[in-house]
Amino acid sequence: MEDLSAAAGRLFSSLEASGLRLVLAESCTGGLAAEAFTEIPGSSLLFWGGFVSYSLEAKVKLLGVDPGTVAAHGIVSRQTALEMARGALAASGQAGLALAAAVTGFAGPGTEAGEEGPGRVCCAWVGPGNQAGSEEFHFQGGRREVREQAATALLGGGAAWIQKITPGGTRPGTRY
Repeated sequence: MEDLSAAAGRLFSSLEASGLRLVLAESCTGGLAAEAFTEIPGSSLLFWGGFVSYSLEAKVKLLGVDPGTVAAHGIVSRQTALEMARGALAASGQAGLALAAAVTGFAGPGTEAGEEGPGRVCCAWVGPGNQAGSEEFHFQGGRREVREQAATALLGGGAAWIQKITPGGTRPGTRY
């Protein structure tokens, strides 16, 4: 797996080529993805901002996650991650202009009652036209390693998602 700064750089290049901005919704990473992205000079042109919604209450109040989704699928699920991404995009007012990326997971050492063990992470991406995708990961390592792998997957997956939704990775005539 690529390292976090390389994933951030790849996403930066993809955003720049596509004319999109980035909106983040982070849970288990606690802002680590935003930190890595904003280490890049010029990131202020491409980064709208983000939300660190660690608790269920924050996910519901800040991002509009439906408690029914969490009850049905779990706090760490592709469905919850998608609702986080959609909520972040809606709250930002950047729909059609941005890629929203969201991550939720268990970094360890414990989990919510009845949930799978540490290292389970779900990421989701939502772009223009509400084009969406999600992926589940199972990472190994301690808390710090899981958080870094999750942030790397979120940012690297964002770059891959842009390539998928924008043929050639660019949208001619679109600028941020």
